[in-house]
Amino acid sequence: MLETVIAAVGSGLEAVVETATGWPGMAVIFAYSFLIAFVLPGPSEIVLIAPLDLGLPSWAQLSSVMLVSAIGKAAGSVLAFHIGQEVKQAGPVTRWLRRSRWDVLQWSEKRSVRLAQQYGYGGMAIALSIPFFPDTISIYAFAVLETDYVRFAAATFLGSLGRLLVTAGVFGGLVTVF
Repeated sequence: MLETVIAAVGSGLEAVVETATGWPGMAVIFAYSFLIAFVLPGPSEIVLIAPLDLGLPSWAQLSSVMLVSAIGKAAGSVLAFHIGQEVKQAGPVTRWLRRSRWDVLQWSEKRSVRLAQQYGYGGMAIALSIPFFPDTISIYAFAVLETDYVRFAAATFLGSLGRLLVTAGVFGGLVTVF
């Protein structure tokens, strides 16, 4: 039931982002990026198609969107980090996550946690740079392993910015080819 509500809210927010215009649209992008870091499933890359029309050159508008989104996701990741720190100390929550139908902990241990253990915060930034990879789970997986709020937020910021740069580079290049 809760998953259905979260998915519906996420879909609704995606539609809001896809129609966000002007400078108020930047607040929408920040809020969406903040929420996607700790609660919403869905693509963070959607912010790149917001029809903002800020009156800036296209490169400046794209850069602004990327910066605001990365800052929003870093801020949201700090909340996820705090939640992860609390979960580490809550045995019943960890047991519930292991028994959940998705077995979030097992999934994250196999992929995201391996990067964190091997490469630390750099591994987190790299994992978050992969377009269309579900980053909410990665953020929580790293949150359970790591302890430094500032480095965690910085890695999330860099990974989010990297993801948007890779996405814009790939899809921007595809658009110019066709």
